[in-house]
Amino acid sequence: MFHKLDEVELHYADVETRLTSPEVVNNTQLFQKLSKEHANLQPLVETYRHFRQVKNRFEENKTIIEQESGELKELAAEENKEFEIELKVLERKLKVLLLPKDPNDDKNTMVEIRPAAGGDEAGIFAGDLFKMYSKYAEKRGWQVELMEATPNDVGGYKEIILMIRGDKVYSVLKYESGVHRVQRVPKTETQGRIHTSTVTVAVLPEAEDVEVDINPNDLRIDVFRSSGPGGQSVNTTDSAVRITHNPSGLVVVCRDEKSQHKNKAKALKVLKTRLLDIAQREQHSKIAADRLSQVGTGDRSEKIRTYNFPQGRVTDHRIGVTLHKVNEFVGGDIDEMLTSLSAHYEAEALKQHSESA
Repeated sequence: MFHKLDEVELHYADVETRLTSPEVVNNTQLFQKLSKEHANLQPLVETYRHFRQVKNRFEENKTIIEQESGELKELAAEENKEFEIELKVLERKLKVLLLPKDPNDDKNTMVEIRPAAGGDEAGIFAGDLFKMYSKYAEKRGWQVELMEATPNDVGGYKEIILMIRGDKVYSVLKYESGVHRVQRVPKTETQGRIHTSTVTVAVLPEAEDVEVDINPNDLRIDVFRSSGPGGQSVNTTDSAVRITHNPSGLVVVCRDEKSQHKNKAKALKVLKTRLLDIAQREQHSKIAADRLSQVGTGDRSEKIRTYNFPQGRVTDHRIGVTLHKVNEFVGGDIDEMLTSLSAHYEAEALKQHSESA
């Protein structure tokens, strides 16, 4: 591992030098490419340098312990107890940083939220999850763009699609895909009974134009007048857009904007992102089982989390973590759970890596 880290540090120094050369500075595309590579390598190199510093002080203290006596020896021994713990933490961090990176981690993310089982209550909870992710994104300084929202008649939604843009959005939210179950007394319940409903969440990395090539001849584009709950007219022009991708059968509808042009652009972005997701899942299905065990099967029919309002708890079934703050959680305070999920899958990846090494 350390031989590889030495090579990475040398490469990092080379990139750093090249970034100051006139030929790179004057080449915008190359400068951006090297700057991104430098930023990606920086956490690993800085952690390795810190590890070396602690390791050197640890070795110096070992010499003092062997050659000295009295108070100086005791101080060195006490300090080395702390260094030993720090070295173990840093070594694990280095192993995590050396793991193969998910190429989608730096991408912006499309989140699709749809009610599943539970009728109107599922639609209401879909709206609650939309607010949860929006508030969390706001806390992180991310930008949220509503791509499509189809309301139902009771204040909920039949479908919500949002695009979240910011630093490493997909790496943070990618484990949210799956079935989210809610247990509570619905607003529509007159006898106070607890209902169980489910909502599906799909987290997809944003597709870039270079990744998905769509033949315009494969598209059928229809425009129509948008309508809201109960059938009332929302726009007086045919601004809503429906795009059908004939080869895959995918259909995307966007009606949130008053401009037909904007709705068409949004619909194409959603279509490209869904097509990229299909292509990546087909690719993943061909990868060996040890790789799949790191990220799960990707089957969104799996129940991943329960929001139990009567007991005030949120439980993630994949990692067995329960937080007793359901209202705060739905209010956007989800960082603790996301951090636990990330740590769990890092540990799984490390285990797989060590077994295959």
